[in-house]
Amino acid sequence: MRKGKVFFQMILVLVAICLNLSGLLADDNAKININTASAEELVQLKGIGPKKAATIVNFRETNGPFRLPADLIKVPGIGPKTYEANKNRIRVNPK
Repeated sequence: MRKGKVFFQMILVLVAICLNLSGLLADDNAKININTASAEELVQLKGIGPKKAATIVNFRETNGPFRLPADLIKVPGIGPKTYEANKNRIRVNPK
């Protein structure tokens, strides 16, 4: 009985790990539309915390939508390094 319980617990742990890893991999490959993303979504980008995410949303609301992903550099506090770290994860069109 004990061996069966331990085996079952190990299976549950392995399933949980697999589900967690698949979620992490999906998030890494998902592109974020910087014209429609909420501040909560923008914090998934590297180097973007809640404060910078709110600045991006505010900039977008004040200045209109971004035309190019590289326009993210126009946001105060977002520099070329942050853009380079995220350029493959951001988009501006509805694809």
